[in-house]
Amino acid sequence: MDQRHALRELFALDPAAGPGDGELFLGRPPLELSSPVYGGHLAAQALAAAGRTVAEGLPVHSVHCSFVRPAVPAVPFGHRVERVKDSTAFALRRVRADQRGREVFAMTASFHRPEPGLDHQDPMPSVPGPEELPTYEERLTTAFGEVMQPLGMPYDLRFVGPLSFDAEKDPALVSPSTLVWVRARGELPDVAGAGHERLLHACLLVYVCDVTMLETVVVRHGVSWFHASARSVDYTVWIHRPFRADDWLLCAHRTPVASGGRGLVLGSVFTRDGTLVATLAQEGLLRVAAERGATG
Repeated sequence: MDQRHALRELFALDPAAGPGDGELFLGRPPLELSSPVYGGHLAAQALAAAGRTVAEGLPVHSVHCSFVRPAVPAVPFGHRVERVKDSTAFALRRVRADQRGREVFAMTASFHRPEPGLDHQDPMPSVPGPEELPTYEERLTTAFGEVMQPLGMPYDLRFVGPLSFDAEKDPALVSPSTLVWVRARGELPDVAGAGHERLLHACLLVYVCDVTMLETVVVRHGVSWFHASARSVDYTVWIHRPFRADDWLLCAHRTPVASGGRGLVLGSVFTRDGTLVATLAQEGLLRVAAERGATG
Protein backbone atom coordinates (compact mmCIF):
# COMPACT_ATOMS: atom_id res chain seq x y z
CA MET A 1 0.00 0.00 0.00
CA ASP A 2 1.50 3.40 -0.97
CA GLN A 3 1.80 6.18 1.62
CA ARG A 4 -1.12 8.19 0.23
CA HIS A 5 -3.53 5.29 0.54
CA ALA A 6 -2.06 4.24 3.88
CA LEU A 7 -2.86 7.68 5.29
CA ARG A 8 -6.38 7.74 3.93
CA GLU A 9 -7.00 4.26 5.33
CA LEU A 10 -6.29 5.64 8.80
CA PHE A 11 -9.46 7.72 8.53
CA ALA A 12 -11.68 5.27 6.66
CA LEU A 13 -14.82 5.01 8.76
CA ASP A 14 -17.78 2.66 8.49
CA PRO A 15 -21.22 3.95 9.56
CA ALA A 16 -22.79 1.60 12.08
CA ALA A 17 -25.87 1.23 14.23
CA GLY A 18 -25.65 0.64 17.92
CA PRO A 19 -27.24 1.44 21.28
CA GLY A 20 -26.99 5.01 22.55
CA ASP A 21 -27.60 8.50 21.20
CA GLY A 22 -25.85 10.04 18.22
CA GLU A 23 -24.36 8.67 15.01
CA LEU A 24 -21.87 5.82 15.30
CA PHE A 25 -18.82 5.30 13.06
CA LEU A 26 -16.39 2.40 13.31
CA GLY A 27 -12.70 3.26 13.02
CA ARG A 28 -9.88 0.85 12.32
CA PRO A 29 -6.99 0.47 14.77
CA PRO A 30 -3.48 1.33 13.53
CA LEU A 31 -1.49 -1.40 11.83
CA GLU A 32 1.38 -1.19 14.32
CA LEU A 33 0.71 -3.00 17.59
CA SER A 34 2.29 -0.46 19.92
CA SER A 35 0.56 -0.07 23.27
CA PRO A 36 -1.09 2.18 24.15
CA VAL A 37 -2.41 3.26 20.76
CA TYR A 38 -0.94 6.53 19.47
CA GLY A 39 -3.21 9.38 20.59
CA GLY A 40 -2.99 11.24 17.28
CA HIS A 41 -4.64 8.27 15.57
CA LEU A 42 -7.67 8.52 17.85
CA ALA A 43 -7.88 12.31 17.55
CA ALA A 44 -7.69 12.32 13.76
CA GLN A 45 -10.25 9.52 13.43
CA ALA A 46 -12.68 11.26 15.78
CA LEU A 47 -12.36 14.48 13.78
CA ALA A 48 -13.04 12.57 10.58
CA ALA A 49 -16.19 11.11 12.19
CA ALA A 50 -17.37 14.55 13.32
CA GLY A 51 -16.77 16.00 9.87
CA ARG A 52 -18.96 13.30 8.29
CA THR A 53 -21.97 14.91 9.96
CA VAL A 54 -21.24 18.55 9.01
CA ALA A 55 -22.54 20.40 5.93
CA GLU A 56 -20.22 21.44 3.09
CA GLY A 57 -18.72 24.90 3.50
CA LEU A 58 -18.12 24.65 7.25
CA PRO A 59 -14.42 23.81 7.74
CA VAL A 60 -13.17 22.81 11.17
CA HIS A 61 -11.56 25.61 13.17
CA SER A 62 -11.01 24.06 16.62
CA VAL A 63 -10.54 20.61 18.08
CA HIS A 64 -10.37 19.91 21.83
CA CYS A 65 -9.33 16.40 22.86
CA SER A 66 -9.28 14.53 26.19
CA PHE A 67 -7.53 11.17 26.46
CA VAL A 68 -9.72 9.33 28.96
CA ARG A 69 -7.79 6.06 29.28
CA PRO A 70 -5.16 4.20 27.23
CA ALA A 71 -6.48 2.49 24.10
CA VAL A 72 -5.30 -1.04 23.29
CA PRO A 73 -4.03 -2.16 19.86
CA ALA A 74 -5.84 -4.41 17.34
CA VAL A 75 -9.33 -3.46 18.59
CA PRO A 76 -11.61 -1.16 16.48
CA PHE A 77 -12.99 2.10 17.86
CA GLY A 78 -16.61 3.19 17.98
CA HIS A 79 -16.83 6.95 17.42
CA ARG A 80 -20.24 8.25 18.51
CA VAL A 81 -20.99 11.76 17.23
CA GLU A 82 -23.49 14.06 18.95
CA ARG A 83 -24.85 17.03 16.97
CA VAL A 84 -24.73 19.80 19.56
CA LYS A 85 -25.36 22.78 17.28
CA ASP A 86 -26.10 23.49 13.62
CA SER A 87 -26.53 27.01 12.25
CA THR A 88 -25.71 28.87 9.07
CA ALA A 89 -22.29 29.89 10.41
CA PHE A 90 -21.36 27.21 12.96
CA ALA A 91 -21.60 23.51 13.72
CA LEU A 92 -20.52 21.94 17.01
CA ARG A 93 -19.95 18.22 17.54
CA ARG A 94 -19.06 16.03 20.51
CA VAL A 95 -17.39 12.69 19.84
CA ARG A 96 -16.88 9.82 22.27
CA ALA A 97 -14.60 6.97 21.23
CA ASP A 98 -15.30 3.61 22.85
CA GLN A 99 -13.33 0.39 22.78
CA ARG A 100 -14.87 -2.81 24.12
CA GLY A 101 -17.61 -0.74 25.74
CA ARG A 102 -15.24 1.61 27.61
CA GLU A 103 -14.76 5.27 26.73
CA VAL A 104 -11.12 5.93 25.82
CA PHE A 105 -11.30 9.37 24.20
CA ALA A 106 -13.53 12.46 24.00
CA MET A 107 -13.50 15.38 21.58
CA THR A 108 -15.35 18.61 20.93
CA ALA A 109 -14.95 19.93 17.38
CA SER A 110 -16.23 23.27 16.11
CA PHE A 111 -16.78 24.15 12.44
CA HIS A 112 -17.19 27.72 11.12
CA ARG A 113 -17.98 29.25 7.75
CA PRO A 114 -15.20 31.83 7.06
CA GLU A 115 -16.33 35.46 6.91
CA PRO A 116 -14.68 38.89 6.48
CA GLY A 117 -13.00 40.35 9.56
CA LEU A 118 -9.79 41.48 11.23
CA ASP A 119 -6.63 39.72 10.09
CA HIS A 120 -3.16 39.48 11.67
CA GLN A 121 -0.54 36.91 12.70
CA ASP A 122 2.81 36.49 14.42
CA PRO A 123 5.84 36.09 12.11
CA MET A 124 7.44 32.72 11.39
CA PRO A 125 10.88 32.07 12.95
CA SER A 126 13.83 32.21 10.58
CA VAL A 127 14.99 28.62 10.05
CA PRO A 128 16.74 26.47 7.44
CA GLY A 129 14.45 24.85 4.88
CA PRO A 130 13.60 21.16 5.29
CA GLU A 131 15.77 20.15 2.32
CA GLU A 132 18.81 21.54 4.17
CA LEU A 133 18.18 19.29 7.20
CA PRO A 134 18.80 15.57 7.78
CA THR A 135 15.88 13.17 7.98
CA TYR A 136 14.68 11.88 11.35
CA GLU A 137 16.31 8.50 10.61
CA GLU A 138 19.61 10.24 9.82
CA ARG A 139 19.40 12.15 13.11
CA LEU A 140 18.86 8.88 15.00
CA THR A 141 21.79 7.31 13.14
CA THR A 142 24.01 10.16 14.33
CA ALA A 143 22.67 9.97 17.90
CA PHE A 144 23.12 6.20 18.29
CA GLY A 145 26.04 5.50 15.97
CA GLU A 146 24.21 2.79 14.07
CA VAL A 147 22.40 3.10 10.73
CA MET A 148 18.65 3.47 11.17
CA GLN A 149 16.54 2.13 8.32
CA PRO A 150 13.40 4.05 7.23
CA LEU A 151 10.83 3.67 10.00
CA GLY A 152 7.84 3.42 7.65
CA MET A 153 6.06 6.37 9.25
CA PRO A 154 3.30 8.00 7.15
CA TYR A 155 4.89 11.39 7.80
CA ASP A 156 8.30 13.01 7.42
CA LEU A 157 10.06 14.95 10.23
CA ARG A 158 13.05 17.31 10.00
CA PHE A 159 14.13 18.72 13.37
CA VAL A 160 15.92 22.06 13.25
CA GLY A 161 17.53 21.84 16.71
CA PRO A 162 18.51 19.09 19.14
CA LEU A 163 16.55 15.93 19.85
CA SER A 164 16.10 14.82 23.44
CA PHE A 165 18.92 12.28 22.99
CA ASP A 166 21.28 15.10 21.96
CA ALA A 167 20.27 17.32 24.90
CA GLU A 168 20.82 14.45 27.34
CA LYS A 169 24.38 13.96 26.08
CA ASP A 170 25.23 17.67 25.95
CA PRO A 171 23.54 19.97 28.54
CA ALA A 172 24.54 22.98 26.42
CA LEU A 173 21.83 21.92 23.94
CA VAL A 174 18.99 22.13 26.49
CA SER A 175 16.30 24.50 25.18
CA PRO A 176 12.76 25.60 26.13
CA SER A 177 11.66 25.41 22.49
CA THR A 178 11.86 23.10 19.49
CA LEU A 179 11.41 23.63 15.76
CA VAL A 180 10.46 20.82 13.40
CA TRP A 181 9.30 20.62 9.80
CA VAL A 182 6.54 18.05 9.23
CA ARG A 183 4.59 16.77 6.25
CA ALA A 184 2.36 13.84 5.40
CA ARG A 185 3.89 11.43 2.89
CA GLY A 186 2.21 11.03 -0.50
CA GLU A 187 0.25 13.49 -2.63
CA LEU A 188 -3.20 14.34 -1.27
CA PRO A 189 -6.32 16.02 -2.71
CA ASP A 190 -6.48 19.78 -3.20
CA VAL A 191 -7.91 22.02 -0.44
CA ALA A 192 -9.34 24.77 -2.64
CA GLY A 193 -12.84 23.83 -1.55
CA ALA A 194 -14.17 23.58 1.98
CA GLY A 195 -15.39 19.99 1.78
CA HIS A 196 -14.05 16.60 2.77
CA GLU A 197 -10.68 17.17 1.05
CA ARG A 198 -10.00 20.13 3.35
CA LEU A 199 -11.13 18.03 6.32
CA LEU A 200 -8.64 15.30 5.37
CA HIS A 201 -5.76 17.79 5.58
CA ALA A 202 -7.03 18.97 8.98
CA CYS A 203 -7.18 15.35 10.21
CA LEU A 204 -3.61 14.80 9.08
CA LEU A 205 -2.41 17.92 10.88
CA VAL A 206 -4.04 16.69 14.09
CA TYR A 207 -2.43 13.29 13.52
CA VAL A 208 1.12 14.47 12.78
CA CYS A 209 1.45 17.30 15.31
CA ASP A 210 0.71 14.99 18.23
CA VAL A 211 4.02 13.26 17.44
CA THR A 212 6.26 16.26 18.00
CA MET A 213 4.98 18.31 20.93
CA LEU A 214 6.01 16.56 24.16
CA GLU A 215 9.56 16.23 22.83
CA THR A 216 9.88 19.90 23.78
CA VAL A 217 9.45 19.18 27.49
CA VAL A 218 12.19 16.54 27.66
CA VAL A 219 14.54 18.66 25.53
CA ARG A 220 14.13 21.46 28.08
CA HIS A 221 15.15 19.08 30.88
CA GLY A 222 17.92 17.27 29.01
CA VAL A 223 16.19 13.91 29.45
CA SER A 224 15.90 11.39 26.61
CA TRP A 225 13.07 8.94 25.98
CA PHE A 226 15.34 6.20 27.31
CA HIS A 227 14.72 7.69 30.75
CA ALA A 228 11.24 9.19 30.39
CA SER A 229 7.76 8.21 29.27
CA ALA A 230 4.85 10.41 28.24
CA ARG A 231 1.12 10.19 27.68
CA SER A 232 -1.16 12.91 26.33
CA VAL A 233 -3.76 14.19 28.78
CA ASP A 234 -5.39 16.75 26.52
CA TYR A 235 -4.68 18.27 23.12
CA THR A 236 -6.14 21.30 21.33
CA VAL A 237 -5.75 22.46 17.73
CA TRP A 238 -7.06 25.76 16.36
CA ILE A 239 -7.02 26.00 12.57
CA HIS A 240 -6.87 29.53 11.17
CA ARG A 241 -6.34 29.20 7.41
CA PRO A 242 -6.30 26.51 4.68
CA PHE A 243 -3.10 24.51 4.15
CA ARG A 244 -1.83 21.31 2.60
CA ALA A 245 -0.66 18.61 4.99
CA ASP A 246 1.51 17.06 2.26
CA ASP A 247 3.50 20.30 1.96
CA TRP A 248 6.14 21.13 4.55
CA LEU A 249 4.80 22.82 7.69
CA LEU A 250 6.99 24.33 10.41
CA CYS A 251 5.92 23.54 13.99
CA ALA A 252 7.40 26.02 16.47
CA HIS A 253 6.90 24.63 19.99
CA ARG A 254 7.69 26.05 23.42
CA THR A 255 7.05 24.74 26.92
CA PRO A 256 6.24 27.50 29.44
CA VAL A 257 5.72 25.21 32.45
CA ALA A 258 5.99 21.68 33.83
CA SER A 259 4.60 20.88 37.27
CA GLY A 260 2.90 18.08 39.16
CA GLY A 261 4.11 15.46 36.71
CA ARG A 262 2.54 17.30 33.76
CA GLY A 263 4.19 19.38 31.04
CA LEU A 264 2.48 22.00 28.85
CA VAL A 265 3.53 22.73 25.26
CA LEU A 266 2.24 25.54 23.03
CA GLY A 267 2.86 25.55 19.29
CA SER A 268 2.44 27.56 16.10
CA VAL A 269 2.23 25.95 12.65
CA PHE A 270 3.43 27.85 9.57
CA THR A 271 3.48 27.11 5.85
CA ARG A 272 6.75 27.53 3.96
CA ASP A 273 5.77 31.06 2.90
CA GLY A 274 5.34 32.10 6.56
CA THR A 275 1.54 31.90 6.85
CA LEU A 276 0.38 30.97 10.34
CA VAL A 277 -2.23 28.24 9.75
CA ALA A 278 -2.73 26.64 13.17
CA THR A 279 -2.07 27.02 16.89
CA LEU A 280 -1.55 24.03 19.20
CA ALA A 281 -1.66 23.27 22.91
CA GLN A 282 -0.95 19.97 24.61
CA GLU A 283 -0.55 18.83 28.19
CA GLY A 284 1.08 15.50 28.84
CA LEU A 285 1.82 13.28 31.81
CA LEU A 286 5.60 12.77 31.92
CA ARG A 287 7.40 10.35 34.18
CA VAL A 288 11.17 10.29 34.57
CA ALA A 289 13.08 7.21 35.71
CA ALA A 290 14.41 7.44 39.26
CA GLU A 291 18.05 7.45 38.15
CA ARG A 292 17.42 10.58 36.06
CA GLY A 293 16.48 13.90 37.64
CA ALA A 294 14.84 16.85 35.87
CA THR A 295 17.00 19.95 35.60
CA GLY A 296 14.32 22.56 34.77
